Amino acid sequence: MFDPKYKFTAVDRFLKYVKYDTQSDEESTSFPSTAKQKKLSADLAKELKKMGLKDAAMDKWGYVMATLPTNTKKKVPPIAFISHVDTSPAVTGKNIKPITNKKYKGGDIKLPKGGWVIKVKDNPDLKTMKGYDIITTDGTTLLGADNKAGVAEIMDAVNYFLTHPEVKHGPIKICFTPDEEVGRGTEKINLKKLGAKYAYTVDGSSRGEVESETFSADMVVLKFIGKNIHPGYAKNQMINSMKVAGAFIESLPKKKLSPETTEKRQGFVHPTTINGNEEFTTLKFIIRDFDTKKLKGYEKLLKDLAQKAVKK
Repeated sequence: MFDPKYKFTAVDRFLKYVKYDTQSDEESTSFPSTAKQKKLSADLAKELKKMGLKDAAMDKWGYVMATLPTNTKKKVPPIAFISHVDTSPAVTGKNIKPITNKKYKGGDIKLPKGGWVIKVKDNPDLKTMKGYDIITTDGTTLLGADNKAGVAEIMDAVNYFLTHPEVKHGPIKICFTPDEEVGRGTEKINLKKLGAKYAYTVDGSSRGEVESETFSADMVVLKFIGKNIHPGYAKNQMINSMKVAGAFIESLPKKKLSPETTEKRQGFVHPTTINGNEEFTTLKFIIRDFDTKKLKGYEKLLKDLAQKAVKK
């Protein structure tokens, strides 16, 4: 039974954790992709150990694992709660200044810098948040709620169980991972060491939302190689790799296989990054589908369209 007098620690923890710069880097070949992620992870391990989880530790890859021992004589399978510490490479995670909007009254939320507005029409969940405190960034950085909110919630849950031994539970495993934002969050995880029969990822959206499955994912990198000639002598010689890449992008399906045209269990191919000049242009795609076998088909589609663009 929940103790209505319990003083939640999640918000205070969250406001502390977001001040750590844990931005991951999709260009990096190291693991984790940025060493700075391990600063928060190491401190989380120390916090867990200080709370009484004796086996709490961070391994060489930056994974934090700990066990909240069972307090019941019943035979219960161990479950794990997992969150990631890294934040998106797309927006800086340095010098985050969280702002707490007390007792939200409804309507759009204007951030103090950058001209950003969190609009109700784009975030309909705000309609259910009247009277609650809303934490935002100041507009110059991301906030890091994905997924430091999950980290804070798990830490608070551990605190609750430890301070309320009357609440019986089986063995609970805690795991904080690096590099989820760059698709490598489970690359080095030691599942045997984690020792859980079932696991829940605390990385959701709306309150009360539970997801029982997820899509299979992959990344595709396409490189277009042109021929750079001085513009004064370029006739019938120059091949501009950016134009070829542009023709390829234009050839992508318009009414299917994109995030903006799909829903539910439909898969998609989605360009996320383009970098280039006359001689070299690189495109990055993410591909998603609930049927893993279809990913190879999406890869072939992109390859075929790229070859057609090159031949034009």
